[in-house]
Amino acid sequence: MAAIAHREGGGESNAPRGVDVAPSGHCLSRLSLHDRLLDWRDSILANPRFQRFAGNFVLTRPIARRRASELFDLCAGFVYSQVLFACVRLKLFDQLANGPLSSAELASLMPLPADATLMLLDAAVSLQLLQRRSDGRYGLGSLGAALRGNPGVVAMIEHHAMLYDDLRDPIALLRGDVGAGRLAAYWPYAGSRKAANLSRDEIAPYTALMAASQPMISRQVLSAHSFRGHRRLLDVGGGDGSFIADVAAQAPKLRCVLFDLPAVADQASERFRAEGLSSRAVAIGGSFLVNRLPEGADIVSLVRVIHDHDDADVMALLRAVHSSLPIGGTLLIAEPISGVRGAEPIGDAYFAFYLLAMGSGRPRTFARLREMLTEAGFTDIALRPVAMPMLASVIIARKSEIDVNQT
Repeated sequence: MAAIAHREGGGESNAPRGVDVAPSGHCLSRLSLHDRLLDWRDSILANPRFQRFAGNFVLTRPIARRRASELFDLCAGFVYSQVLFACVRLKLFDQLANGPLSSAELASLMPLPADATLMLLDAAVSLQLLQRRSDGRYGLGSLGAALRGNPGVVAMIEHHAMLYDDLRDPIALLRGDVGAGRLAAYWPYAGSRKAANLSRDEIAPYTALMAASQPMISRQVLSAHSFRGHRRLLDVGGGDGSFIADVAAQAPKLRCVLFDLPAVADQASERFRAEGLSSRAVAIGGSFLVNRLPEGADIVSLVRVIHDHDDADVMALLRAVHSSLPIGGTLLIAEPISGVRGAEPIGDAYFAFYLLAMGSGRPRTFARLREMLTEAGFTDIALRPVAMPMLASVIIARKSEIDVNQT
């Protein structure tokens, strides 16, 4: 382990004799074997001589190239996202929906000069958004074609302009040195005791955004849990009723109640009437921060609600849900969860900073949510497998026979 104990510059160590010191200054006697091995790995990977060797040696060259590409992607990620944003704003994928076109044809359809159009097309090809076709034409790439089938993702891409604006100084954001930004204004309900007073115009943008992405979330939920065995659903924070409409199609005998801010509930009522669900679904206006939840449901759903709020409000909501359910009733939570294998960047990086900019809530691990659910009185808490955990994970919990909130 001498390589680990070596200190740059040859200076004397302040550690006691016989205690090795890692490059970071930590005493190795306090580190586990696993930590020591990782320190040794890090010292090798950071060594310029090893980097040159790995890049030239035939067996390590593919790994070195892949790592270099991954690191560069992190550096260039903002540029890539802006290329995507430009394609979406210019409706480039829609222009190619009926078949490939030449750069000249596309330039005539978009407000760009011919050379700028060609630059954007080539950049989109490099990101697999587009693909070069015969006779110098361009068609949809694998990712561009997938985007056309996901209007919710397209809506989020356009929405990200506000997020990028709030993230222009991430250190100031982390320190709390900046005030409420554009995202905080966009989501005015978060943490507000006066959210019930929001007007239809104030709630319209975020309600439309959530509705656009709801089908993707509904597919994850319905694959993880069947509502056919339930009698009545209470969907708290249910938006314009998109989720209830999807559930009602799967469970034709289910009665549904939506509870959301009054202006949002009005939109949900309109949707239920338009889709012929008025006999089975009703929308009630209110705020779970100040109003009692409707009772009578044997299952309550919280779809993309928990992570928007801070711990105190979440605990108040979970206790309210617990009180509203009968013995044996079910709680279903659907949202991105921190630390879920295969979705770590979404939960631990994207949503962590998104919610920080939003000014309310945080991504939580399943272990943390299980603690909160247990404290609220729930049992049989389980994380259900889903196909796309980066979109949402599903947690199911039951109300036990003993109501801990009343003991």
